[in-house]
Amino acid sequence: MTATRKSIGSNIAARTAKSYVPAEAQAVQDIYGMYVFNDGVMRQRLPKDVYKKLAKTISNHDSLDPSIADTVAAAMKDWAVELGATHYTHWFHPLTGMTAEKHDAFLTPDENGRALQQFSGTSLTQGEPDASSFPSGGIRATFEARGYTAWDPTSPAFVRMNANGATLFIPTAFCSYTGEALDKKTPLLRSEAALSKAGTRLLKILGSSATEKVYSTAGLEQEYFLVDMEYYNQRPDLVATGRTLFGAASYKGQSMDDHYFGSIKNRILTYMEDTEKALYKLGIPVKTRHNEVAPGQYEVAPVFESANVAVDHNMVVMEVMKEIAAKHGMKMLVHEKPFAGLNGSGKHCNWSMGDNTGQNLLEPGKTPHDNLQFMVILAAIIRGVDKYAKLLRVTVAHAGNDHRLGANEAPPAIISVFLGDELNRIVQELIKGAKPGGKDAGTIQLGSTVLPALPKDNTDRNRTSPFAFTGNKFEFRALGASQHVAGPVFFINTIVADSLDYMSDQIEASMKAGSSMSDAADKVVKDVFSTHQRVIFNGDGYSQAWEDEAAKRGLPNLKSTPEAAKHFMDDESIELFGRYKVLSKGEIESRYNIKLENYILTLEIESNATRDMARNIIVPAALKYQAELANSINAAAAAGSTPKAQKNLLAKVTGLIDQLIEATEALDAAAETEHGHDALKTAMHTRETLIPAMGLVREKADALEALVDDAIWPLPKYREMLMLS
Repeated sequence: MTATRKSIGSNIAARTAKSYVPAEAQAVQDIYGMYVFNDGVMRQRLPKDVYKKLAKTISNHDSLDPSIADTVAAAMKDWAVELGATHYTHWFHPLTGMTAEKHDAFLTPDENGRALQQFSGTSLTQGEPDASSFPSGGIRATFEARGYTAWDPTSPAFVRMNANGATLFIPTAFCSYTGEALDKKTPLLRSEAALSKAGTRLLKILGSSATEKVYSTAGLEQEYFLVDMEYYNQRPDLVATGRTLFGAASYKGQSMDDHYFGSIKNRILTYMEDTEKALYKLGIPVKTRHNEVAPGQYEVAPVFESANVAVDHNMVVMEVMKEIAAKHGMKMLVHEKPFAGLNGSGKHCNWSMGDNTGQNLLEPGKTPHDNLQFMVILAAIIRGVDKYAKLLRVTVAHAGNDHRLGANEAPPAIISVFLGDELNRIVQELIKGAKPGGKDAGTIQLGSTVLPALPKDNTDRNRTSPFAFTGNKFEFRALGASQHVAGPVFFINTIVADSLDYMSDQIEASMKAGSSMSDAADKVVKDVFSTHQRVIFNGDGYSQAWEDEAAKRGLPNLKSTPEAAKHFMDDESIELFGRYKVLSKGEIESRYNIKLENYILTLEIESNATRDMARNIIVPAALKYQAELANSINAAAAAGSTPKAQKNLLAKVTGLIDQLIEATEALDAAAETEHGHDALKTAMHTRETLIPAMGLVREKADALEALVDDAIWPLPKYREMLMLS
């Protein structure tokens, strides 16, 4: 090994050998939400009439009564200051896909030079960050700098602690001077309004008179990798791009399937426990932790929450986990494919709907065939997924996710719906006009008198399905680990709102023609299932047979970001989002431009890093080894030997060095080719030229890694980075 790699390995071993001192035990119920301005805090600190008005705003998504803003602001400030906060920030989600914050002090000096802590209602409800340097996708000129943040009271404010103090974080929307949404949150809130209106209308038609509001819920499973920070800092590709652009396969990767759900190593478990405590204090209900498929890969999953809060929480989860990983000497990686040949990372979005009465609208009950409301909503969702499959593919399209979707991992790029055998049987019987009957789900016998018989779910799990029904929710598995979830959620909300309205329109038309409500609902359910059954698939989504079958069914198979992104600008997409006032045509176009620009820039950065590392790190190391081989051969020949095998090795190394240099020069040419100014054409050119050219450079470099003396090779290897202990 090089001195650097050898010393890193020794440092890691020394740190791991140290016994971890357990932190002082803290009961979850004592710390949960302690840094959140939640309902309990508001009830305690606000006057009764103010609390009621604010609670109504939060529960009904009503406009905030301006008369209570100063009182709420004062209470929020006092609470935050007691926790050590000196500053506040309007925390928002610009179109970078990350979060943004500008901190302002509560400090206000008076005329006598004394320090006062003040926070007005205006400061709470509205801010004005400079919007000129955030991506806008052409929706506004760079010189038009004014932007506004607006308080979102439906997502609780919280305090983030640091070593020297604390800051009050206020979740906000972000818009331009002329009102266009410049963020991820605004269209999500708009889609919630659309879903509530459409859902409430349908439920009232079906007889649910108590329903006044419908909302989406989400549970966001987060997959991630951990690598030692010292190894990370020695990998320019990881630092610049989040993934390894070079790296020969480890002789032990995930081939033994022994990491998945395996015993969690002490160093990792300690990190997880510290993370969970920090998240509990922020009111984030993380519940599950486990080893994932690949070595060095893990997952954390929370309990369901309202979708808007869940999206905010997921962004906090990623930020907190990265910060705490650094304290443990590790780097958290959320790129979708940080290591070639190993399982990539996704972010499964478990999506459902609830209403103000507390019911989960995707709960089928014990007899789904008798549950009219469930079957109507199920049919609506299947219609939405089939009709707008291209849009669902658009919302998970980005360069990192292209390594998973359409490649060798779940889910494929073909959008389909998994229902499971029992629900699919009911759907097929409805299509045929038969009266579906119940079927006892039965039990699973484990073959031992010691072990209990387990109740058998009506649906198995299908990890190859991008949109799978899993008991009382749909799991949208196509999301990439790094991406902001607001987009996928507001896309789902909008397409479902459209289908709920379609179901309402059809039922009302039949009832006006003389049908009973139940007969009208039965008819539209049958018609929708018949028309859109092509999207239902319960089999192996990885197989070539499914790809062939999907083509016969006419299902889109958009394997790359440029192929998918262009459908954002389809007339159907523009009409849908415009009709529900989720996105204007200009807002759609801006997001389309940003998606393509991010794709192009991501690949350009990766191309630049590939060329630099090949030319300045890998080739010099290979040349050094080549020289050592040549010297060894010359020495052996001088001693009278005929080192035939060594000569063959030298020839192989020399050939690979030449091929690597040639491949790097070809990548230079591909990167410098003029490809016009049309964003889509540029993205397609980038995909068709840079990706294969980078692949060839990597192929030659990885072949050299397998030959060059380990002591000379300069980059930490997969076998070192992945085997955290």
